[in-house]
Amino acid sequence: METVAASVSILGRTYKLRVAAEDEEALRKAADAIDTQAKNYGNMYAYNDHQDLLAMVALTQITQLTKIQNSLRYKDTDLAQKLQSIDSVLDGILHPV
Repeated sequence: METVAASVSILGRTYKLRVAAEDEEALRKAADAIDTQAKNYGNMYAYNDHQDLLAMVALTQITQLTKIQNSLRYKDTDLAQKLQSIDSVLDGILHPV
C-alpha cells in the first residue's frame, strides 16, 4: 500500500499526515466538511475555543453514523428474514413432503 504525505487545514490549524494514496481524496473532503461545519457552529453559537466547535462536530457526525448503523442493522435483519422465508418456500417446492 503506497502512502502519501497530505496536509489538511481545520479551523486555521494545519495537520500533516501520511495516508494511503487511495484515501487522500476522502481525507481532504472530510477535513473540508469538518472545517465548514465547525465554522458554521462558530457563527451560530458562542464558544470558548475551537475545541468546543470540534466537539460539536464530532458529536453531530457520530450521532449520524450511529443512526445509519442502526438502520443498516435493521435492514440486514429484515433482509435475512426475507431470504429465510424465500429459502423455506423454495425448499418446499424442491423437496415436497
